Amino acid sequence: MKILVTGATGFIGTHLIKDFIQNGYRPTAAGKDRSKLTALSEAYGVDTVNFDIKSSEKNWYLILGKPDIVIHLAWGALDDFNNSSHFENELPTHYNFLKNIISNGAKKVLVAGTCFEYGLQDGELSENNYTAPIISYAIAKDSLRRYLLLLQKREKYSLTWLRYFYMYCAGQDKKTLLSQLDSAISRGDAVFNMSGGEQLRDYLPVEEVARLTALLATENHGNGIFNICSGEPVSIRKLVEKRTIESGSDIKLNLGFYPYPEYEPMAFWGDRKKIDSILVAKGK
Repeated sequence: MKILVTGATGFIGTHLIKDFIQNGYRPTAAGKDRSKLTALSEAYGVDTVNFDIKSSEKNWYLILGKPDIVIHLAWGALDDFNNSSHFENELPTHYNFLKNIISNGAKKVLVAGTCFEYGLQDGELSENNYTAPIISYAIAKDSLRRYLLLLQKREKYSLTWLRYFYMYCAGQDKKTLLSQLDSAISRGDAVFNMSGGEQLRDYLPVEEVARLTALLATENHGNGIFNICSGEPVSIRKLVEKRTIESGSDIKLNLGFYPYPEYEPMAFWGDRKKIDSILVAKGK
């Protein structure tokens, strides 16, 4: 079984590669940062492909080794969710890449989506909820999903849409809340500025995110959307307080310093009945 992971040097990708290796699979890691690919290869002994998704290749399926399974995690401009480049540049680039690799032979494709596709809906969100994204990143992702569904009318392939919720782990993007908190604690800051912290979110360790992604890639589960989430709401304030206790820090939380983000509802989390049904059936 040939497994290709694009965006393999990213936050999810590196953990996914590790999970595959630990479970006896040998994926191919694809990305644009040659030095990070080399480090990944040295760490796990995987084959790597240095590629530029924006180049106009005629047959990505052939160039990338005729994979049986394609897990597409690559995406750009992730430091700014409201950047117009998400739908002006990223959307057409990634659709053209996926269309190319599918039309040339790929039959099983998994693509990273986002919980932001649900927009401002509150409460527990299932895969059957409508999508109503309001930020550029989510609009582009939801549009990509719709384009790929239309492509299924012409090409025979299975599509699994990985609707990722929040995740955490050491080494994640420095702009994330917990990374900022960890940095403040390591600097010895007396105060940590944050919002009121009453918003409810759904967090999952990235190792579990990788495990669920690998499971969906290697098991026969059918097409469709899957929430990759914990299914358990937690307040941001409790999440931050837990982290400070675990670190042994006495840093003070300056609650209400920042306003609540306008692009997120106050309380939302994922319904994970769909993926749990697979875990139960497979004894995982």
